[in-house]
Amino acid sequence: MANPSENLIELCRAAVEAERKATSKPYSKETWAPWLEAAEAFQRAVTVEAGDGDRAKLEQAAKKAVLHPEPDEA
Repeated sequence: MANPSENLIELCRAAVEAERKATSKPYSKETWAPWLEAAEAFQRAVTVEAGDGDRAKLEQAAKKAVLHPEPDEA
């Protein structure tokens, strides 16, 4: 599995939070704009970070880290 950077994880987290806010209200271009911008920033960062590697695996790893984090091992 790919190993996303902390920056990529933070961009993913921002996109997920922006989606949550946008979809909690009725659709309008203005309310969805922050989500679309955050999602675009995340996708650009995935492309840059992946370089010649597997972009899809890197994106999946970042989303998994945000949406399904591993429990802390103590």
